[in-house]
Amino acid sequence: MQFDLRNFLRSAKTPYTTHFFADLAQADFDGYRVAVPAECFFTATPTQEGAEMALQVKAQVEGECARCLAPVQQAYDFTREYLVRLRDLDDPDFELPLDEKGCLDLRELVYQELIFEIPRVLLCSPDCPGLCPICGKRKADGCSCQTAEAAAPTDARLSILKQLLS
Repeated sequence: MQFDLRNFLRSAKTPYTTHFFADLAQADFDGYRVAVPAECFFTATPTQEGAEMALQVKAQVEGECARCLAPVQQAYDFTREYLVRLRDLDDPDFELPLDEKGCLDLRELVYQELIFEIPRVLLCSPDCPGLCPICGKRKADGCSCQTAEAAAPTDARLSILKQLLS
């Protein structure tokens, strides 16, 4: 979805509001996915200096826990605000996804904001103990190896660390 930001900054007198769904199922999120289209609300309000814009995103993220590999589903609902002036559009360091005509790609903006909002490592819970290194079962489910793990021989290459801690 495109928003003609340059034209809006030049001639808008009334606010612009839109509600749309951003289909990001094919987007590359490296370790998670947005299977259901994200619900988005975008507003742009003209000001004396330019425009105040707001983007609200509601998305459901699916992936695997980085520690125990359990399925993870997390909901995100956040709002980002932007202040844009007409002269910003000619700045080579302008960070919003604009084309050469000054149109803002709202779908790409949603994608970029989701990348910044979602943590790089998804966890099923903040205190997830992970997998047992001996049997491979989830530690949270319990395993008979947990007591044996303490008695298991340590890697000889790590023995220097044990000496340093003593």
